[in-house]
Amino acid sequence: MQNRAKDLCPVAKKCGGCQYQGMPYEKQLQEKEKTVKKLFKGICPVHSIKGMKEPYHYRNKVHAVFDRDRRGNIISGVYEMKSHRVVPVETCMIEDQKADEIIGTIRGMLKSFKIRTYDEDTGYGLLRHVLVKRGFATGQIMVVLVTASPVFPSKNNFVKALRQKHPEITTIVQNINGRGTSAVLGKQEHVLYGKGYIEDVLMGLKFRISARSFYQINPVQTEVLYGKALELAGLKGKETVIDAYCGIGTIGLLAAKRAGNVIGVELNPDAVRDAIGNAKGNQITNARFFSGDAGEFMIDMADQAEKADVVFMDPPRSGSTEAFLDAVARLAPERVVYISCGPETQARDVKYLLKRGYRAEGAWPVDMFPMTDEIENICLLKRV
Repeated sequence: MQNRAKDLCPVAKKCGGCQYQGMPYEKQLQEKEKTVKKLFKGICPVHSIKGMKEPYHYRNKVHAVFDRDRRGNIISGVYEMKSHRVVPVETCMIEDQKADEIIGTIRGMLKSFKIRTYDEDTGYGLLRHVLVKRGFATGQIMVVLVTASPVFPSKNNFVKALRQKHPEITTIVQNINGRGTSAVLGKQEHVLYGKGYIEDVLMGLKFRISARSFYQINPVQTEVLYGKALELAGLKGKETVIDAYCGIGTIGLLAAKRAGNVIGVELNPDAVRDAIGNAKGNQITNARFFSGDAGEFMIDMADQAEKADVVFMDPPRSGSTEAFLDAVARLAPERVVYISCGPETQARDVKYLLKRGYRAEGAWPVDMFPMTDEIENICLLKRV
């Protein structure tokens, strides 16, 4: 790629996580804006991308895979692109520095505690992954130790030793994942220290984040993203808002301050539990959260002649389904604010809604993932 500065990261070539590593930041933003313009050509105008002042160490969630190298030394890092080979990482240009430090400490402690790293081929060993989540506003830190079995020898001493080295850790959770899948987390958990969750503050609201719940990984840009999304929703104080794919309720609860009532729907029951707790914790009484399929939920609403004025949707990268989009069209909200980390599938879904009585007003890209080729984008649709 043209216009590359010298790579700052020693493992950039092997890891492959930062496709734009070494490219001047201004150029990265131009490339991303160009991509969105190409995808949304003929659909709607695309506004200038919103970049970061400091595009480094922005990730508040850091995941490390544990393994051994050929010489038998314990290593931790990331899977090489399109493989299950572990690339050792000491520090990463986009990850929170404190999280990298904690992972290094755990790596150094394993030998003296005789804790073996899990071997995918043989199924032997205990420690598979370590996940560190940090609340940038609160400074709270969660460490998740993902083990292959529930039996964790001398875990109390291990936790004590880790906390002595890092007193800033506020909670430690053991997650048990005995499955032979590429999923990082299993369903079973034990809290080894602290409350089992951390909290962070976003746009004046406090959010509870547990080991398995989704929270945007770039808190600085999340405020930019959600600020824009709320502005586009044009809330005046009386509207009924649906937050589809609501996660722990972030955008729904922020919208609740400006709307009549908010309904959040999410398949992950852990996230819904967090969302309900977040509403209570922020004394928000006009938001309700349900576990289930958002598309089916909206069809039920339409069947009962209920109305919604605004739908926020933030589906996974694979985009939405035609069944979901049909449900949106049937419920016929005035505005749809579509947030996406996959502009390709977003453009496809928007085109589908254009045939279902909607007009696309514009697209607003936000750089949530500097150094990578990933793009977050908001598209506003209005009912014709």
